[in-house]
Amino acid sequence: MDLRARPYRSVLYIPGSRDRALEKARDLAVDAIIFDLEDAVTAEEKPNARALLAQVLAQGGYGARAQIVRINGMDTPWGADDLTAMAAIGPEAILLPKVGSAADVAAVAAKLDAIPAAAHTRIWAMMETPQGILNAAEIARAPRMAGFVMGTNDLAKDLGARTRGAMVMALQHCLLAARAAGIICVDGVYNAFKDEEGLAAECAEGRDFGFDGKTLIHPAQVAIANAAFAPSEAEIALARRQIAAYEEARANGQGVAVVDGKIVENLHVETARATLAKAEAIAKGDAA
Repeated sequence: MDLRARPYRSVLYIPGSRDRALEKARDLAVDAIIFDLEDAVTAEEKPNARALLAQVLAQGGYGARAQIVRINGMDTPWGADDLTAMAAIGPEAILLPKVGSAADVAAVAAKLDAIPAAAHTRIWAMMETPQGILNAAEIARAPRMAGFVMGTNDLAKDLGARTRGAMVMALQHCLLAARAAGIICVDGVYNAFKDEEGLAAECAEGRDFGFDGKTLIHPAQVAIANAAFAPSEAEIALARRQIAAYEEARANGQGVAVVDGKIVENLHVETARATLAKAEAIAKGDAA
């Protein structure tokens, strides 16, 4: 299964303790939702948030949006209960915070294996610690793994980094590991949710790095992320012309074509076909 065939342009965090936010999320134009039981929920609220989220997810109504539940770490007082409650619903994915090794993922995968309702539940990993970054390649190939989420706030804290530029190596390292394993990798959050220009610039950078999309902290950020990580009309038109030119060249016994003064080989055609497939998937999702 090609996990990247599905759009993950916008991945919005929703606190599991806020019933109004959970209700409104059913109508948001997001590709994926992270239902958060960890950082967005205070210690006092965690048991109630778990119960509320279990009820809400059982009701459904989120359509084609990818549904990912971030539980508390298994080394906390809440992690085991979070996993048991959420696995009983069989969500699309469980997001594990502060993953440091493949063993962290394997331990949770083994627990999911024992729960019939979670037979198809995948695991995503928050990549937000120095140890996790260094072990990214093994984590990406752990059991049930389907995606990385860059936790840039926690990573910056642990590194003592003051700029995004200081984390570029870590971002690219995780992206390399994800691509080698064929899983999703989404960029970290942009904290200044009212700064549309800054968000657009960081989305463009993340897109150019190769990320599948961006995690978001506010619904106001969704449209900007969706636009940044979707193929533009110009990119779609170029992809079609590249495919047509290459097919014509092959029909004439040639191995390469030329479009806009640039060589087009099979690898460019593969990229062009992926661009069109992504555009089609986005169009279907928007129409649903």
